[in-house]
Amino acid sequence: MAEKESEISRSFPQTQNKWNQPVLERLQQGRGKGRPGPRRPSRRQTGGRRWPTSESPNQRQCGGNEPRCREAPTDNKKAEIPKVNLVERMPSEILHKILSYLDVSSLFCISHVSKLFYQLTNDDVLWYRIYMSEFGWKPKAAGNVAVKMEPAEDQSTSCWKWMYFRMITGREMNKWRGELRDIGPFTGLPQQTEWVLRNLNVSWELMLHTHWGQVVVLEQTRGHYFESSMIVHWSGGRLPSYQDINSIQLYVVRKEKLAWRSLILNLDMRTHPYELTGKDGQIRLACLSPGVVIGFWRGRGNIAFIMINLHFHKLVEKILLGSPVCPYSEPLDPPPVDDRDPKFGLHGYTLHFVLHNTRTQIMSGHFCQLSCSTIQQGLAEMKVISRTNVSQHRSLSGSIRVPWKWEKLEGSVENCCVMTLTLLDEFQKPFWCVSTPVTISVVKKSQSLGYSGTNFLMVYRSSEGQVKMKLVRLKEQQQFFLVSLTLYVSILKVNAHFSTKYKS
Repeated sequence: MAEKESEISRSFPQTQNKWNQPVLERLQQGRGKGRPGPRRPSRRQTGGRRWPTSESPNQRQCGGNEPRCREAPTDNKKAEIPKVNLVERMPSEILHKILSYLDVSSLFCISHVSKLFYQLTNDDVLWYRIYMSEFGWKPKAAGNVAVKMEPAEDQSTSCWKWMYFRMITGREMNKWRGELRDIGPFTGLPQQTEWVLRNLNVSWELMLHTHWGQVVVLEQTRGHYFESSMIVHWSGGRLPSYQDINSIQLYVVRKEKLAWRSLILNLDMRTHPYELTGKDGQIRLACLSPGVVIGFWRGRGNIAFIMINLHFHKLVEKILLGSPVCPYSEPLDPPPVDDRDPKFGLHGYTLHFVLHNTRTQIMSGHFCQLSCSTIQQGLAEMKVISRTNVSQHRSLSGSIRVPWKWEKLEGSVENCCVMTLTLLDEFQKPFWCVSTPVTISVVKKSQSLGYSGTNFLMVYRSSEGQVKMKLVRLKEQQQFFLVSLTLYVSILKVNAHFSTKYKS
């Protein structure tokens, strides 16, 4: 029995070497370019100490020369970290759950982060819950106010999101409708328009787009309110050159209620050429229709300030019912057609006419029962002040000039002012409203009777009509007199408003 055990014990190391030899050969490959290395002694033979090895720390940690383990990056070779957006890899259900805890203002802001968040924040189920939590199950009517949304404008916009903002704007419009109910007897506009504009807590933001893609955002510097219009100023800082501007966009931003932005004016400089209206020792003024004045430094061409004239007609609706994409368009409300009147739409007009600058009012007049005398070249002539009727002539208070201010510098451009025109039809509804800068020029031919002074001519032209004014400046009194005022209304505008078919 002992002999058998000794025989087994003698054969056991042979068996162990027989099975471990191929394994050791495979493990020793790769050390010294495939040459077999010395056999590593055991811990008992080395007294418990580790035997030094030539393997890298990463190989020892991963288990020798296994193919799945990579060496640690050296200084010359940087590790490439894959850029993975973890938010986009999250399931849409989780993202919708996270967005459901945000308020409307936060959803509106986060929708501009990326295309994914724009799609998520326009989810119909999300806005359905917001709508129901705000208004309840029964849709509440918002009067006759409706936000016009064409299906082709934005197919990704949620139906319930559109309904929510429709109800919000309708509720805001109903809130201020009572204040806008009283109509002024002379202007034909709501008397509390200025009060409503001041209490809406809005800011006017101007965006200048350059040819090379730069966008310059300007905050409102100051504003001036007048009887039927307002002027907004932007100045300060280093602005781009006038020739570098590609387009101008005017937004009104509500500081409360969702920080909503409404586009008021979108002006393409390529299709709206400017007209020089005046200059002084430092500034040159350029006018762009409708109502935009740009002052740039003489000799350099950089913009010093920008002024925009805004008429009060439907201005509150433009702020509350406009969108960031397109301005508010006034719905057509034609008056009833009177087939018995052969000159329907050519008489019974009322005009409220104001001349002012950025600080004071120069002249204001109210004219009733105006009629179109002749129709020539597509324009219906309407005489307001006759040159031969001296009793109709009006005196102007002060000089015709436009004061300007840039930081601590001040000045004024002579022979320029702002004209605000409000023409009402025979039903006392606004028919033609405009607020724009105008300039006067000296004419040599005498145009006045009984006045000895310098004659001036002021002309305004647009697609809706023309305005022609004749003035005389008396040398002794140093005062202007308006001796002639004539309106030329586009016959196409008359036909579109009254549903008539007059020929030019």
